[in-house]
Amino acid sequence: MSHTFSPVVASRDAETLAVTLLSPEALAAQGAEARAAYARLAAAGLKLDMTRGKPSPEQLDLADGMLALPGNRDFVTETGEDARNYGGLQGLVEARRLFGAMLGVSPEAVVVNENSSLAVMHDCIVWALLKGVAGGKPWVGQDVAFLCPVPGYDRHFGLCEGFGIRLIPVPMTGEGPDMDAVERLVADPAVKGMWCVPVYSNPDGVTYSDATVRRLAAMPTAAPDFRLFWDNAYGVHHLTENRPAPHDILGLTAAAGHPDRAFIFASTSKITLAGAGLAFFAGSKGNVAWYLEQVGRRTIGPDKLNQLRHTRFLRDLDGIHRHMAAHRRLIAPKFAAVLEALDTRLGGLGLARWTTPEGGYFITVEMLQGSAKRVVELARGLGIALTPAGATSPHGRDPTDAVLRLAPTYPSVEDVRAAAEGIALCIHLAALEAAGLDRAA
Repeated sequence: MSHTFSPVVASRDAETLAVTLLSPEALAAQGAEARAAYARLAAAGLKLDMTRGKPSPEQLDLADGMLALPGNRDFVTETGEDARNYGGLQGLVEARRLFGAMLGVSPEAVVVNENSSLAVMHDCIVWALLKGVAGGKPWVGQDVAFLCPVPGYDRHFGLCEGFGIRLIPVPMTGEGPDMDAVERLVADPAVKGMWCVPVYSNPDGVTYSDATVRRLAAMPTAAPDFRLFWDNAYGVHHLTENRPAPHDILGLTAAAGHPDRAFIFASTSKITLAGAGLAFFAGSKGNVAWYLEQVGRRTIGPDKLNQLRHTRFLRDLDGIHRHMAAHRRLIAPKFAAVLEALDTRLGGLGLARWTTPEGGYFITVEMLQGSAKRVVELARGLGIALTPAGATSPHGRDPTDAVLRLAPTYPSVEDVRAAAEGIALCIHLAALEAAGLDRAA
């Protein structure tokens, strides 16, 4: 039974639940069984964390070979540059070629940074506020708003919140953000940007359709300095044999007459070593010149030895795909364990639905309106830590209190299975409480 869903849907209530369960006797029987199961798990002394999408130690081990690279006296780049020295602000040619292929852009369109793509996004927002983007005026002193697909990524929201940028939620669909809503909202000149995770979006795993991307590239906007903050964080993080190609957002925006519209971001944080990877900015010729002008004021050059380390280890795009296949072998069973636990307890009851992602790092669960916070509370009573309810909405406030993000990558398969069984049980209990039973914890 497939439970993949468009996350923004009409909520179900306790009345519907009662009809689904047919009778008060059936409802009471389910409640007694769920309470007994909860008591058994509570006595087990679990201590499990499903809060953040972090690579597991076994995933990090896949890149252990990098720790010996680039190797003694191996510091000369393919252009004869000494990687130990200053310079090379845009990054090594070989690194830009390798990761440009991953992003579907030319090497000239890529800037290679240190390990954090979040830091690159932060810098772009700060520079836009203080200096303006290429061809634009500083955003400081203006009413600035960003469109935020919901459910979405809490760290994106947090960047804007920290600088007083207004967040405007946009519903997600199975093809990406609701483009009718987006096209209506960008008629407001205050809307200067939009967060996008185009492949395996965080947290619902949706990959934007070609039609959605074309509309994002071509739509008229009231703000001439509008930017798509195109975070391709999960572009090669596949959970199946299917490998969607990166969207040609730069080509599409250029063809539509908006060559500077897209800022592309990515990193190797979940490819190689999360704390010692590379982050990327990519864009048009004008955007790359703008970025390098700003970054050149705060650094004389990046860590080029780390760039050599990555190019020696991954080698080419096929090498990236082989490496990511090894990641998939480690984490796909964890996703399968979560889906199995949800289906075993909740399948066919109409109490919840969940995504079956083909890539990325999360599973999103939608449940009865007003129950997500209660599920987090019940899970805490079992020793299971979950991402706070509301984290997938701006300002941490989900008006439906119905959506949770599950992050199964870091714990072991056994711990993921135990946590998922507990989470499914908590969703069941919260639904039964909504139908009128006493609280279980």
